[in-house]
Amino acid sequence: HHPKAGSVLELACGTGSILAGLRRRYEVVGVDLSQEMLAVARRKLSGVELVRADMTRVQLGRRFDAVLCLYDSINHLLRWKQWEAVFDRAREHLQPDGVFVFDLNTERRLAALAALPPVVQRFDGNVFLLDVSDAGRGVVHWQLHVFERTGEARYRLHESTIPERSYPLDRIREALVRRFRRVRVLDPLRSRPT
Repeated sequence: HHPKAGSVLELACGTGSILAGLRRRYEVVGVDLSQEMLAVARRKLSGVELVRADMTRVQLGRRFDAVLCLYDSINHLLRWKQWEAVFDRAREHLQPDGVFVFDLNTERRLAALAALPPVVQRFDGNVFLLDVSDAGRGVVHWQLHVFERTGEARYRLHESTIPERSYPLDRIREALVRRFRRVRVLDPLRSRPT
């Protein structure tokens, strides 16, 4: 979508996995709110600029050829005004011919995930349990439970609940069209995005 791109800003870069793959070809900068995530990213990405900031308010004072917001990070924002703020920050940080690329879980996808039974996975003697549930008012909770093996028949429980929300695709598209010259919606599984 932008063959001459040379610089990339990733919003909600997390532990830096995407930037690690891009840094060989592009000048990369990452933004994340989590100090813990950025600490992991710093170990992977020595010499890369990583900024602790809220993706709805970040102001770096410069522009990039591409702005990314991946791994359904935008779904973690529970209010529509926050989504619009991310769209504004992306636009402010883009070169005039730049591209903004983000992915999301749609309302339909979140509802489908909430309807599934919990997933259990074993790894390195530990057990991971994921249960996505409908929390009401358009929000789902990703409930994560890790049973860390600490002995022969002993486990330590680690728990986290991560809320996600989505909005109608038409509303998202309308907000993007007001900010960007061209908007494309892609669904890797279907020719007509759902």
